[in-house]
Amino acid sequence: MTTPIDRYILLLLLAVLPALSMSAQAVDDATSSTPHATIVQLTIQDAIGPATGDYIERSMDKAVDSGAKAILIAMDTPGGLDTSMRQIIKKIIASPIPVIVYVTPGGARAASAGTYIMYAGHIAAMTPGTNLGAATPVQLFDPGKVDEKPDKSEPSDKKSPGSPMKNPITQKAVNDAVAYIRSLAEMRGRNAEWAERAVRDAVSLSAEQALKLNVIDILAADRDDLLKKLDKRTVRVLGQDLTLETKNITVNLIEPDWRSELLAVITNPNIAYILLLAGIYGIIFEFSSPGSIVPGTIGGICLLLALFAFQVLPINYAGIALILLGIALMVAEAFVPSIGILGFGGLTAFVIGSIILIDTDAPGFGINIALIWAFALSSALFLIMALGLVFKARRKPVVSGQEELLGKTGIALEDFTGTGLARIHSEIWRVRTDETLRKNQPIQVTGRDGLILRVSSIPNQENPHV
Repeated sequence: MTTPIDRYILLLLLAVLPALSMSAQAVDDATSSTPHATIVQLTIQDAIGPATGDYIERSMDKAVDSGAKAILIAMDTPGGLDTSMRQIIKKIIASPIPVIVYVTPGGARAASAGTYIMYAGHIAAMTPGTNLGAATPVQLFDPGKVDEKPDKSEPSDKKSPGSPMKNPITQKAVNDAVAYIRSLAEMRGRNAEWAERAVRDAVSLSAEQALKLNVIDILAADRDDLLKKLDKRTVRVLGQDLTLETKNITVNLIEPDWRSELLAVITNPNIAYILLLAGIYGIIFEFSSPGSIVPGTIGGICLLLALFAFQVLPINYAGIALILLGIALMVAEAFVPSIGILGFGGLTAFVIGSIILIDTDAPGFGINIALIWAFALSSALFLIMALGLVFKARRKPVVSGQEELLGKTGIALEDFTGTGLARIHSEIWRVRTDETLRKNQPIQVTGRDGLILRVSSIPNQENPHV
């Protein structure tokens, strides 16, 4: 039996519960409408090339559009192309959110181009057991001589210690690189003097030394340790101070997509080289045997892919010209008697052009010398032998078809004027002539109209063997 007090409590609960339910729903809606804070992680591994630059640039745009609070670039690289490195650095500098460059895992490195990217990051971090440095620009050819001893005739303030390079081209490249990395160091408040030494003297640092010399900002054992040390850290981004809140933050990994993977494959110098030669050979065989279709189709596709790859690679056009000249000379050797002079000259031009084709000595962007020799020797043998057989076959007389009947002789099988029957090539044909022919009279084929042959008489000739 309920008392008045019990009834009052029951009525109060019935009135309060709907309100509490609505409040809880509102809290849930508010929570679900607020996006969870995230950091986007990107990865740079191996040599930095056009595919790396494309992947970083597009992925950073995705990260900004998704509302990420920061971008983490996990890096392990021996260096790479200057153009791709600068593409990445420009994107980092223009980023509206902080970019953390992190050399990881243990044993990784940020050499050459990787050092510049480290200096460009809003925050530079390393894992113990990693290193960075050796940022001197590399050249394929260095005509200048590097002296062992400093020149006493020059003022000491005009020479950096351990930097005795005399060649103007080398000095120009080094001075440009020094100015670039110093500007990055000054922009991020890091050690500019050591950055200059990394370029001029190719020095390197361990992660622990880099932290002591203010080359990097954080030494972190792993990603979780890095996020803990980043929490509440203030960084300057596009002139504004931003405070990172990385406690319990979610990390989203963006892997290279199919476009980046395809670009990485075809911009590999060895693959681009193979595509170029496959394209050239395919077109050569299509022209030597018109109507084959398959060699021309495959060759055209390979050549277009190679040209796309060379568009983003540092190409020496003299190398391409020498390769084409070498192939042309080897083709000429197939049907011009030169006692091997054209073939040897073509082989020499082909090898030299292949060696100087890629105009850089950056790690991972050279053409394997074994691949060059394999293609050179196989190309010489294949072109000389195969094309020689093709041209010999084309010089042979026709043994079938309409052309084979022209000029053949036979005999008339009946007397007729205009159209009649004749035996030609052991076959009976309907023939047409403007003359009057007698039975067994020798005739010769002069043309063909469908299934009717045009013939004429052969004067003063015995009956041919038909």
